[in-house]
Amino acid sequence: MRLILIRHGQTSSNVAGLLDTAIPGAVLTELGETQAAALPKALAGERIDAVYASTAVRAQQTAAPVAEVSGLPVIVRDGLREISAGDNEMLGSPEAVQVYIDTIVAWAMGDLDTRMPGGEDGHEVFARFDAVIEELEGSGLESVVVVSHGAMLRSWLGLRGANVDGHFIGTHPITNTGVIIVDGDTTTGWRVDTWTGDAVGGPELTTEADGPAAAVERGF
Repeated sequence: MRLILIRHGQTSSNVAGLLDTAIPGAVLTELGETQAAALPKALAGERIDAVYASTAVRAQQTAAPVAEVSGLPVIVRDGLREISAGDNEMLGSPEAVQVYIDTIVAWAMGDLDTRMPGGEDGHEVFARFDAVIEELEGSGLESVVVVSHGAMLRSWLGLRGANVDGHFIGTHPITNTGVIIVDGDTTTGWRVDTWTGDAVGGPELTTEADGPAAAVERGF
């Protein structure tokens, strides 16, 4: 099976560097809308059988142009939502962001017992995301677009990716509308085919104001 994993477009919380993880979350900025509008052209060569998005408004807005061009609905699943920041929700201090990043790094390295302060542990996070992936595998679809979130995608790939690990994830960010294409299945593992960490519409759509989930300099 082929998964086309996409991080949502830019939001005002990304610009402000805030840990905005609750539902429904911020909407796309004007740049975020432009980033989302560039996705159909960037994915024109890909087979798309379904379009899935998280319960966050920004993810559904990002998925909408691809779904419209493909003549498909946007299917919403809660399991695809961002990793909760817990007690640090809507904070942007270096200390709060570091706690978030450190926890996610631990999960990507396999330490799922670690709990986000006031939030989920790794077992809970990956169980809900894996459940959606297993649903897709059981659907008979061959190639699916999944619009989710930076920390969720990076940590899941670090743990489940057969040819990447936590160290790779730590040095390869996914900025807004970055696209990661993986092939495989849950049994044999998911192999990263292409990792386009920058906005797919070109350098003019790529910005450093993409929020804590794209951080590299802090170690993730």
